[in-house]
Amino acid sequence: MTVETSVNGKSRDPSGARGEQESNGGGLWDSVKKAAFIIGSGILFLAAFGNSLTWHLQRFWGASGDFWQDLWTKLCVAFEGHDEALFYFGTMLLPSLTFWGLNALLLVVDTTGKPSFITRYRIQLDKNNPVDPAKLRQALKCVTLNQLFISGPIVVGVYHLMSLRGAPCSPELPTFHRALMELAFFSILEEIMFYYSHRLFHQPNLYKRFHKQHHEWTAPVGVVATYAHPLEHVLSNLLPVVIGPVILGSHVSTTSMWYCVALISTTISHCGYHLPFLPSPEFHDFHHLRFNQCYGVFGVLDRLHGTDDKFRQSKQYERHTLLTGLTPLNESIPDAPKKAL
Repeated sequence: MTVETSVNGKSRDPSGARGEQESNGGGLWDSVKKAAFIIGSGILFLAAFGNSLTWHLQRFWGASGDFWQDLWTKLCVAFEGHDEALFYFGTMLLPSLTFWGLNALLLVVDTTGKPSFITRYRIQLDKNNPVDPAKLRQALKCVTLNQLFISGPIVVGVYHLMSLRGAPCSPELPTFHRALMELAFFSILEEIMFYYSHRLFHQPNLYKRFHKQHHEWTAPVGVVATYAHPLEHVLSNLLPVVIGPVILGSHVSTTSMWYCVALISTTISHCGYHLPFLPSPEFHDFHHLRFNQCYGVFGVLDRLHGTDDKFRQSKQYERHTLLTGLTPLNESIPDAPKKAL
């Protein structure tokens, strides 16, 4: 039997956890209704104030819009008569290059411990120093197979679904305001679908059969963002990301941008380093450490359901902020000294 270790040093098996967090907030259904109300209110707020929030950015886009449209027109001409290939170029090749390019840089640090300037920002200082080569090879193999044999066919299906309702590779780019509102919608939808699917995979039976694979990494590294059982990869990694563009019939440019943003976001969340001027990965790193906390992407639904209560009492929560200086947060906000036995 595999034994995991929690932050307080006591041994525990997460697959034996009884999901005490699942009863928070008066039951899951009550929490879902609360979530619908709050998220619905947020959508109304965005609709009411969207124009004023995006006015300055719209001016910038307008000034540079001809440049992007001309560039897109040239690309359309180069792929003339091959819209499907153009779609795959934007939704397979570009996101894959983004994912592997970012992770190649992180893997250099993970495997060599250099440059030491970056390793100072490691969240769990005693882990992955350096990363276990055999464990990393296993993860790389799984991630590659997931991308080739699961993500690829799913994107092919997405193209055909989107083609049924319009032309995802239309010669005209979407307006800035349209693209921004679509990205906001995608983010909200991802938070909802990822939170509940992820929480479902933490049910004891599903955890043992599927999700425990991902949690082999109690101190994650960037590439394990998509290290998962194939079923989990489809339901929890891919579906929350790909469903938004299908629902809205989005342009391939917006879809490609969203896929890249999603892969960058999940890589940073798993990277294990709280680097300056990048989003804080403390939230999801704490999930890998404690298993039954911090299920979502942004933390909105975790706050609503009370599944971040232990996180909010931790030092990691104090560090969960944008680092705007060069001093690592584990130095400026150190762990409390351990009590002598």
